[in-house]
Amino acid sequence: MQKRRLGRTDLSIAPVVLGGNVFGWTADKKTSFALLDRFAAAGLDAIDTADSYSTWAPGNQGGESETIIGEWMKARGNRRAITVITKVGSPMGPGKKGLSARYIEEEVEASLKRLRIETIDLYLSHWPDAATPYEETLGAYQRLIAKGKIRWCGASNLNAGQLAAALQAAKAKGLPRYEVLEPEYNLYDRAAFDGPLSDLCLAQEIGVVSYYSLAKGFLSGKYRGEADLGQSPRGGGVKAYLNPRGFRILAALDEVAARHGVKPATIALAWIVARRGVTAPIASATSLAQVESLVRAATLELSAEDVAALDLASAP
Repeated sequence: MQKRRLGRTDLSIAPVVLGGNVFGWTADKKTSFALLDRFAAAGLDAIDTADSYSTWAPGNQGGESETIIGEWMKARGNRRAITVITKVGSPMGPGKKGLSARYIEEEVEASLKRLRIETIDLYLSHWPDAATPYEETLGAYQRLIAKGKIRWCGASNLNAGQLAAALQAAKAKGLPRYEVLEPEYNLYDRAAFDGPLSDLCLAQEIGVVSYYSLAKGFLSGKYRGEADLGQSPRGGGVKAYLNPRGFRILAALDEVAARHGVKPATIALAWIVARRGVTAPIASATSLAQVESLVRAATLELSAEDVAALDLASAP
């Protein structure tokens, strides 16, 4: 499988990343291990998670996903074959959030322990933190890199202005810059990344891994009306996509998927894989059938006709 370099880093990954948000939530440990095994067996090698996955699930406190991934890598002895991406900054309990140097340097130790590793390959600032200067956050990452705790740093959920400011701060102070961006991006949610943010990432050679690549599952095609929303715990988040533009996108996905003999989810991911400036989409799975859709997307080549149809249907 052809690997792609993540921006200017020395990390090269397969063109689809497995999302770990479901581990310890809608996928228990046994199921998660089976999903991870199939993903790795197919030659895919990067996993995205966060310290806060999955604080939203009843009875969870955060760290469940990292723990399962760590146990899996330990059991399989495959740490060197896996690129681990995790994040810091989302609320983890009273007083535990944000991007202050003190908190980052404390929280990285908890993530390393749960993941059962010595070094995180890519450590991301999960959300902007207006209370903390970029220099402070990047200074913390500089110390973690020097200590071998992390290899590279990046950010999620920054707009073009925020990313430009972070890059300027790094340059002015001689600090490590954000080398990878993780934005929300898919066939439906295009406006925030397409344009100035995409242009900046291209100009600065920043790696891009997109999250919600299937629009919370809507682009899988299993949600065709409000009656379908109860199929999944995530169904409630899909209601906003049930509109004429959303249905137009589904129709285009159905048409292209039929031409290739694959599922709509595979086409939705392959469209992102083909986007200029995107390194890889992130997608999660709760069944082996869903993993197969991810695996197929990593090697499927869309025709110019396919891309044009999808671009037209999804035009904002």
